Amino acid sequence: MTKKKASTDELITAIIKGIEEVKGNDIQLFDLRDIENTVTDYFVISTGNSNTQVNAISQSVQKIVSKELKDKPWHVEGEGNAEWVLMDYVNVVVHIFQKHVREFYDIESLWGDAKITSISTAN
Repeated sequence: MTKKKASTDELITAIIKGIEEVKGNDIQLFDLRDIENTVTDYFVISTGNSNTQVNAISQSVQKIVSKELKDKPWHVEGEGNAEWVLMDYVNVVVHIFQKHVREFYDIESLWGDAKITSISTAN
């Protein structure tokens, strides 16, 4: 019996659920599939208010994706200082920023050719 790989849509849904569980802000989904030479299909970007919340968002995403989809990130960076945590799920890369770091790097402008969808939350 082979393990069924979760779809990209299921992964994105679980990631957003993980962000919302700990009140991550300003969630955006970048669809990069129509841009040549990108390293992934999607970015999910979110903001946390402190390094504690950024780490909580990262842990929540990993926990929910693991529980619901039996998947884990291929690579995680930035949990040490928790100003910008990057989680690489191969087809989807999650960026969790503190507000000042997100403003500084301005990924929205760098990837302006992407189809960007703002995710409304219940916060």
